[in-house]
Formats: sequence, structure tokens, C-alpha cells
Amino acid sequence: MNLLDTSKEAVNQSRQERVTQKIQSLSPMEQEILVHQYHPDYKKEAYREIQFGPNQGEKTVHELADLLEADSPVADQNLSLTPDYSVDLLVIGGGGAGATAALTAKAMGANVLLATKLRLGDANTVMAEGGIQVAISPDDTPLHHYLDTLRGGHMKNDPALLKTLVEEGPAAVQWLIDIGVMFDRDLDGHLSLRSGGGSSKPRLLRCKDYTGLEIMRVLKDGVQNAQIDLLEFSPIVELLTDEEGACTGAVLKNIDNGRFIVVSAKSVILATGGIGRLHIQGFPTSNHYGATADGLSIAYRAGAQLTLQDTFQYHPTGAAFPEPIAGILVTEALRSVGAQLLNVKGERFINEMQTRDVVAASVIRECQEGRGITTPAGRRGVWLDLPLVDLIQGEGTLKNRFPNMVRQFSRYQIDITKDPVLVYPTLHYQNGGVKVDVDGESTVKNLFVAGEASGGLHGRNRLMGNSLLDIIVYGRRAGKATAERARKTDFKKPTLKHLDRFHQVQKEAGIIPTSVSPILFPDYVNRK
Repeated sequence: MNLLDTSKEAVNQSRQERVTQKIQSLSPMEQEILVHQYHPDYKKEAYREIQFGPNQGEKTVHELADLLEADSPVADQNLSLTPDYSVDLLVIGGGGAGATAALTAKAMGANVLLATKLRLGDANTVMAEGGIQVAISPDDTPLHHYLDTLRGGHMKNDPALLKTLVEEGPAAVQWLIDIGVMFDRDLDGHLSLRSGGGSSKPRLLRCKDYTGLEIMRVLKDGVQNAQIDLLEFSPIVELLTDEEGACTGAVLKNIDNGRFIVVSAKSVILATGGIGRLHIQGFPTSNHYGATADGLSIAYRAGAQLTLQDTFQYHPTGAAFPEPIAGILVTEALRSVGAQLLNVKGERFINEMQTRDVVAASVIRECQEGRGITTPAGRRGVWLDLPLVDLIQGEGTLKNRFPNMVRQFSRYQIDITKDPVLVYPTLHYQNGGVKVDVDGESTVKNLFVAGEASGGLHGRNRLMGNSLLDIIVYGRRAGKATAERARKTDFKKPTLKHLDRFHQVQKEAGIIPTSVSPILFPDYVNRK
């Protein structure tokens, strides 16, 4: 029997005695020490200064800094700016934030065009499994939600953005219910709530472990039923601005034929999602194929300021084995109902319900210090004891509450009701992004940002369930603000003047660009 099998057997044999085992949470000081020593955000060699632009002198990871300083793909195209479309609002991104914004603006009478890189709904939203966090129980309040999120974000959250999120959260969830989202309910028909890591109250609404998929199903139907104009496989490659620098539209690219599409718009909402497919520091990712930080580089060229661009979330439990699903999310909700993290010796090493950055750092520590398990492909990981869930909550809990997880692993002949699975942190979320106000407007007039591409709300670490609430609350606010803006705004002549300014500061910084951004898709070609 090899070490992997021996370790798994130790986990299986100790399961019964661990049912009642308690493990103390780390003190705030212990958490800080652990995170600073092991979390990827604090790995100095992974960062460098941004050399020009609104965030000059501030640091971010090499992968993002390179994109921010790269040239535009339309810089040498001698592009005609005669519009192919003229609309009140151009929404970029077909995930939860983009669809919510488009639906809201359309309902207020705006002429909306929704453009997506891939298909409508092909976004990180559908991969959100654990739930949406909102203060609706009798013993909970938006203030509790605010304080939990503030602590989880290391006190770096934008107070105004956070206050708006928690106060408007219940109304946003009611809107989802009204348009058809079917959240889990208890036997009495009341909405069922579950706890999440770092939260003092149970406030996670869920749809088994398909929460994001269910929300996106309803939003997608809404967009189609509202007959919102849609351009699929048409990612943004550049913004358009007027003489004063205000946003006046965007340039899209038709993936099928490579042609550019010029859209004149009174406002643009960037809902381009995250950064995972850059595989920062070589980490696997839970993100969908198109998550390549497009919105950050495009907004930055237009002069938009970023915030917290140096912090990312590495979800503690991404699959480490089998190899075909490495990085795929193993939902935090499993830990909230009893799943335990164990090292090669079968020992618990962390309270699983602490914040994600703390738990992720603890997993990395175990592996770096030789207490992890090596997979046949050479990855490292620790055990997540899933059969313990049925032992604690009752037989059938995994199959009834987590059908997606059961199905995901069963495809590789792994029965999670009987055996633990190997996990390791996976690049999951872009904590920072484009700086916005409470309506989602960036520092560039008429350029709005919603969802994961925006920054400030979550501070330096996001709590479970707040991302789904974010895309709904701020998708609605951006949609409303741009619809109202359209009523009192005229079309302005689209130009690429901001590229002249970008090239000037680029030249002054001594940068000769050798690449373009956005990259649109990750490059997985092995050229060796």
C-alpha cells in the first residue's frame, strides 16, 4: 500500500472519533501571522510596481501589471469609428452582473445592447455553488452583515459600497425570488439559511450546490424574454471616449471573422468578470475560460483608477485530484455542515470555518512543511473528509444537498460518500478592480463597472456568498443609473483620444510595449 492509500485509510479509520472533535479558532494575531507567512498575496517576488497611469507606483502581480502596461489591439488599425450600433447603454459581459444591469435598464426604457465574449451565461456566476449571503433572519441585521464583511476584508472595504450592499441585499434577493429563482426552503416553506466561513449568523440562501447556476438560469431567461439585443462571441477590445475623456462606447471584436464592431453608447457598463485564467503565481483556477481580466486593462487605458489591485482570493478547497478537474471548486458549504480538513497524518490543523484567506494559508503551510499529500501528477494537497458530512448530518445529506459535488467526482469513479478527496487552494476571485462609486461609476465619466471587475467592496478578502449579492445589488444600481443618465445625455462623437494620452505616458515611462491586452483567452499551448 502506497503513502496516499495509507493516509486515506488513516482518515477513514479515525472518522468516527472525529465526529465530536472541536478545534479552536486562531486568535486575530495568529491569523495575521499565518496569512502574512503563507498566503500568496504576501509573496513579495510575485509583485512589482505599475510604471505609469492612474496607479503608478502602486504594486500588483506581474501578470496583471504586464496587461495594464500593454498596448491596445486597435492602436495601429486605422479604424473607422463610424458606429455599427448606437444605443443608450452598452453592457459588456453576459454573467450575473451584466444580465442584471441589462434587465434593469431595459425595464426603465433604455435601449440596451448586451455583448458577451462567449455565450450568454457563460461566466463565473454559474460556478458559484455555496449560496448568496443576505441578512433576513429575525436575529440577524444588515449591521451584523456589515461588521462580518468588514472583519473578513481586513477593514479595507469601501464603507459606502459595503453599507449599500448589506442594506439593499434583502430587496435584491426578493427581486430574484420574484423573477423565478427557487431557493431551498425548509419543511415549513421558509427560506433555509446556512452558515458561512467568517459569518456570525446563518445567512446563506442556496439552491442546493447549484446556486449560481440557478440564478443565471433565471437571468438568462429574463434577458431573452425581454428581447434585449445580444451579441455573443463579441468581446470588448477597447473603449471609445470623447474629447474630454468621457466614455462614448466601445470597440468589440467578432471572434468568428476577426472584424471590429464599433458601438456608440451614452454609457458603458463593464461586467467582464475576474482574472483566474491568468493563473497568477502558477495557481490552478476555479474560473471559467474567459476570465482574463479584460475589464481592468481596458478601463486603465481609458484613465480609470484601480483599487486593491494587489489582492486576490485563493479558495481553500479546489480539487487537487483527479488531474482533469484540478482547480475546480469544492464548495465551502461542505465545511459549513461538517467536512474537515486533514493532513497526511489524518490530523485536523485549522478551524474550517475561519475566513478563506486564513484557511487557504493553513493548507499551503501544511503542504510546504511536508504534511501534505502528493498526487500522481505531482500536485500537493490535503484531505477534505466529505463522508463525515453524512455521519454528522444524516445519511443521504451529500446526495440531497450537494448533487453537483457527487456528480463531479463520480465521473472519475470517486464516491464522496465513502472516501475523502484531495484539495488545495485555487485562484478563485479578484478582490480588487476598477474603483467605483455606489452607482458603479468609475473615475471615467459614463464608464460603469459591476461585479467582479469592480473593486473596493470586499476589501482584502471576500466572504462566501457576498459575490452573488454583489452582482445583483450593483448590477441593478448600475442599470438604473445608466438608464437615468441616458434620458439627459446626448450622443457624443466617439474617438480614441485616450490612446494618445496612454501612449504619451507610456513613452515618458520608457516603456516599449511588446504585447497587447486584453488577451481574451488563456494560452495553454505547450510549445516545448
